[in-house]
Order: sequence, then structure tokens, then C-alpha cells
Amino acid sequence: MPRAIISPSVLASDFGQLTAECKRMIKGGAEWLHMDVMDGHFVPNITMGAPILACVSKGVPGIFMDCHMMVSNPEKWVDDIADAGGSLYCFHLEAASDPLAVIDQIHARKMKAGIAISPDTPSSAITDELADAADMLLVMTVYPGRGGQKFLDRCVPKVAELRARFPDKDIEVDGGVGPKTIDVCADAGSNVIVAGTAIFNASEPEKVIQLLKATVDTAQARIAAAAK
Repeated sequence: MPRAIISPSVLASDFGQLTAECKRMIKGGAEWLHMDVMDGHFVPNITMGAPILACVSKGVPGIFMDCHMMVSNPEKWVDDIADAGGSLYCFHLEAASDPLAVIDQIHARKMKAGIAISPDTPSSAITDELADAADMLLVMTVYPGRGGQKFLDRCVPKVAELRARFPDKDIEVDGGVGPKTIDVCADAGSNVIVAGTAIFNASEPEKVIQLLKATVDTAQARIAAAAK
């Protein structure tokens, strides 16, 4: 049974206090930090790149940076992100001409490899071969490119379809996830939860992290029991 992992999205943090914000999340119970890297090509927005990640890695020793690469030509940035201290390199299937080769490249640099799909991409686009090679699958529940968007319910069945095919794989959801939407995500089978404003803007972020994690743990136990 995949365990619950909460990965607060630093896109919702105060970038002027980035290392302090990451430490605040880790102290509050976050295991990963979700780093949204946008290049202004694959998505219209520009956020952060390897130099900023390197500073965070230096300022927060041991941090697990879950790097969501919303970039064109994802193979181009693998070495830079690895050198900056990235732990997981998740690229968009829509941006890769040879996704298996990108996964191999990521693994060669000792990072975990993730594959992301945008709202209009069906879960069937992730073949068994691709999923077996990857360490994590990410189902976007908003359109990539900016934070604070409304959760898209129509993406949830893709999580369930992937969980049915890959019972032991880490499956992440990202976009509009918080206390009001965690139940449907957890019940569909996601175990890695990205939440931005719901955590960073909370008066007590540690309680939100605890709630998200507990909801996933309960759902995963129920899914495991039903499979027996």
C-alpha cells in the first residue's frame, strides 16, 4: 500500500523567504516540497529554475525537492536540476518526444522520475511500459501554468484508472487540492498530495497537512482491504 506523502507547493509561498517557508512546511509535517519549474514556453508563466533550487537545497539540508517540470524539451534540464539537488524530476508527457529516454536520463542522475499528464490528456496515454519505468505518476487537476485555480473534478477518474492498473505506484494529484477536495482524490487512489494555498495560507498549516495525510491513509487502507 503506497503511503501518504504531503508535498506543499512552494508556488504559494513567500518567495522572498523561500528557505524559511520550506523549513516551516517541514516543521509542520511535510515530507516533500513541490517545486514548480515553468519555462514560459510549455506554459506561459515563468517561475524558478535550477539556481533558485540550488539555494534552497543549500539552505535546507536534506530537503526532498519534488520538481514539477512544466518545460518544453524536458531532457534539456535534467542535469541542471540534478546538480541543484533535485530529488524527483517530474516531466510532462505532452512535452516529451521520447519519454522512456528521459526517464533513463533522470535515473542516471540518481533522481526519481515522474510523468505528469495535463487535464486534456487521458490516463491511457501512460502505457504500462512507461508507468513501470517511472517512480511516480502525476495527474494534474488544474491546467499547468499558475497556482490558485479551481479543482477539475473530471480529472479524478484518471487517478482511479491509474490506481487500478498500478496498485503500488506513487500517484500524485496537483491543482486545487485542499481540505474540501482531498476526499475525492484520496478515494480515487492518490497518495501523494500537492497543495499550495490550502497549506501556505492556513493559520495552522500543520493541521492541514495532518488532515490531508490522515484522509489519504484512511482511503489507502480501505482500498487495500477491498483488494483482498
